[in-house]
Amino acid sequence: CDFPVDPQRDALHAVVYWQPEVDPGTLILTSEIPVSGQRPISLPELDEEATRRSPDSLSLRLGRDAGSLRLLLIDGARPGAALAALVPLDDSCLDRIEALSRLWRVVHNRPRIPDTRLTAQRRRRLRQMLQAIDGYMSGATYREIAVALYGAERVALEPWKTSSLRDSTISLVRDGRDLVDGGYRHLLRHRRRQ
Repeated sequence: CDFPVDPQRDALHAVVYWQPEVDPGTLILTSEIPVSGQRPISLPELDEEATRRSPDSLSLRLGRDAGSLRLLLIDGARPGAALAALVPLDDSCLDRIEALSRLWRVVHNRPRIPDTRLTAQRRRRLRQMLQAIDGYMSGATYREIAVALYGAERVALEPWKTSSLRDSTISLVRDGRDLVDGGYRHLLRHRRRQ
């Protein structure tokens, strides 16, 4: 079978490609520029291992760390040519503009700014959600999950039925279930107030 990702690779190191409509951090670049006088753009730090061609596009990744940038070159665009970014004016427009700002800084050798879609606090909670849902799916009780997450001493400090840790554990399991049921895609977007 042909797999989009090598099943033998560690999940943390596998290259995953998202469609731009799913991941607003993927920048769409084109060579169709309606403004004259544009200069070629050098794309530094191209990860050759993460380059994928299709009949109508070229997918690239700049960098290899958590702050790497995903690029989708269309309309015959290629690295080293004059490029323009397409930013759809949709609900993810601000996320795309932030990604574009990060690309501009890389291209112009400016100090990098981190990808802020997953804050340190959100990463910690995500880890706890995955631990909680893993325990729940393995048959652990909410109390057993709380002990694994917070420690037996801390869980024993309050009566379990009225414990804030009980409520927190139930919330982590519920949110972990949402992640497993497809909610993980929300991690690709900023949390914005409506």
